[in-house]
Amino acid sequence: MTSSTSLNVYEEPLQACCFEPRTGWYRDGYCHTDDDDTGVHTVCVVVTEEFLSFSKAAGNDLSTPNPWFQGLKPGDKWCLCAERWQEAFEAGCAPKVFMDGTHIRTLDIINYSDLEKHSLYAAKS
Repeated sequence: MTSSTSLNVYEEPLQACCFEPRTGWYRDGYCHTDDDDTGVHTVCVVVTEEFLSFSKAAGNDLSTPNPWFQGLKPGDKWCLCAERWQEAFEAGCAPKVFMDGTHIRTLDIINYSDLEKHSLYAAKS
């Protein structure tokens, strides 16, 4: 799958999210998805300490290194599960979103205006 086969929330070609650490359902640096991605890893975010603590308390420890995962630290970009972002949003600790790298399928789960409020950059006109 390439960036030309996926669209972002602006209905433009999906941009890369992060190569270090390598993120995404396919670990290709993009928030691509398919029907096997039941977690819908489509929201490109910049994680914060507050979010990492929230996620760990919710049962998804993204910060502790293990043999197959280096662990995330504040400032890392990551393709986050759309439902986890929504939970964090409702709890008041949603991380900022890189909209150009967020897959359009995210909009099946998250309201566009909520994403836009947490965008890293000003909204496109």
